[in-house]
Amino acid sequence: MTAHFSDYIVYVDESGDHGLKTIDINYPIFVLAFCIFKKADYSKQIVPALQRFKFKHYGHDQVILHETDIRRDRGDFKFLKSKELKQGFLSELTDIIETSPFTLITTLINKEPYRERYSPSGNPYHVALGFGLERVYNFLRSENAHEDVAHIVVEQRGKLEDNELELEFRRICAGTNYHHHAYPFELIFADKKSNSSGLQFADLIARPVGLSILKPEQQNRAFDVLRPKFYKSPYGNINGWGLKCFP
Repeated sequence: MTAHFSDYIVYVDESGDHGLKTIDINYPIFVLAFCIFKKADYSKQIVPALQRFKFKHYGHDQVILHETDIRRDRGDFKFLKSKELKQGFLSELTDIIETSPFTLITTLINKEPYRERYSPSGNPYHVALGFGLERVYNFLRSENAHEDVAHIVVEQRGKLEDNELELEFRRICAGTNYHHHAYPFELIFADKKSNSSGLQFADLIARPVGLSILKPEQQNRAFDVLRPKFYKSPYGNINGWGLKCFP
């Protein structure tokens, strides 16, 4: 019997590191962003929009958009050292994100209080994954799409980390979750060099969400654009729904 595949696909990326031994005082958080796309929108709108953007700026579509590299003007983004060029480049990217249809779920782990309250040997990535998958399931259920097989795409990080992540993923999906029953999710590991539009979206999104919590007083146009994308309660709340902060 052929599996019934979901009309949705989920791409996941992080901001910050998940280590607890040493915590960066400038960015003491870990953010995991889940971008949920309807496959029809993804193939017809999101992928072509990013390709057009790349063709315009590079003449080809093999560039991989990494938020850290863009921010630091390195690699394929060295030409952005001019403030004017960078503002134009970022403005175009932000416009693409703003006009793209997708649903956003993010989990943010405050590492210092997490380490103090729980185990210093814990793994914020695994904790964030659990909260995120529970909310992805809630969203799919709200769309009556919770019974079909949905693929969750993450970036490879290393053999040991990937093995640990897969074990945790399977544990959560087997029923160790808020709902106490199985999730029809399958984990897909993408190569770091994979030119995936969905993973690039998730990569661009994770840090602005983190900064909105870390520096709420700081101007953050990227987060303003993201706010309407969050999964919301029936009353329009994003906290605890599309945005989970823990502890």
